Amino acid sequence: MLDAVQVADRWHLWHNLAEAVIKEVAAHSSCWDKTGPPPREGIQAQTTRQRWRQVHDLLDAGVGLLECAHRLNPAPNTVKRHTRISAPERPTRAPKYRPTLADPYREHLRHHRELDPTVPVQTLFAKITQLDYPGNQNLLYRSITQGRIASDRPAISPRHLDRYLLTGPDRPKDHQHERLDAAVTACPETTALPGLAGDFATPLTPTTGNELRLTGWIDQARSEDLPHPHAITHGLELDRDAVNTTPTYPFHNRRTESVNTKTKTTKRQTHGHATSPLLHHRIHLD
Repeated sequence: MLDAVQVADRWHLWHNLAEAVIKEVAAHSSCWDKTGPPPREGIQAQTTRQRWRQVHDLLDAGVGLLECAHRLNPAPNTVKRHTRISAPERPTRAPKYRPTLADPYREHLRHHRELDPTVPVQTLFAKITQLDYPGNQNLLYRSITQGRIASDRPAISPRHLDRYLLTGPDRPKDHQHERLDAAVTACPETTALPGLAGDFATPLTPTTGNELRLTGWIDQARSEDLPHPHAITHGLELDRDAVNTTPTYPFHNRRTESVNTKTKTTKRQTHGHATSPLLHHRIHLD
């Protein structure tokens, strides 16, 4: 046992980075949200902004998070989400649109609407029909009223932007690269975030010298003004010996994690009513 080597789990390291990235994205959402069209106003948007102001008023008065949740009656996680947002406009959720038959003709329609903002839908329908538009007039009318013609794409959610940031540079599609570049350009504070996410993934493939690359990543993350990646570096330093062996040794605890997950599933199936002997018996039978 004295020769045993402690190796941190690579999945948990990447998972912790993913959580830090999405928190950082949410904290700067008021900047990158400007890359898409403004979301539609409604009762939910007004209520959300009112709740945001109430939470920040209580925080400015010195009230804690749990007391804010007790007074305002939302879930504690909702209060935490409001505290990470620096402006009340962002909590409005962006509309989620699926691709339609009118999307390939967006530039053509936008050009005609810029020349004549009052052009009838029937006229636009006739013009794109000559270009082999396969849809009907009702579909075109919905695309115009939803604001899909006036802008390239609707605003993306923090989860979508987080997914783009955590995807390898050779895997995203062209439109995903465009959205990511536009979002990062709109928020100078997060310019280094895509690079930090990509550079962290490289040492997770075991090879010699990765511990030095990990040290360089920690120094780079600490040099940036990004609080949530700073928290990741602090956690890595607390267990640095185990973290250093992760990118250099091919060992992993995938089987151990699999057994733990299976044991927890078996325990939940009994709804907490089974005794330890019965649980042991089921585990041995499996």
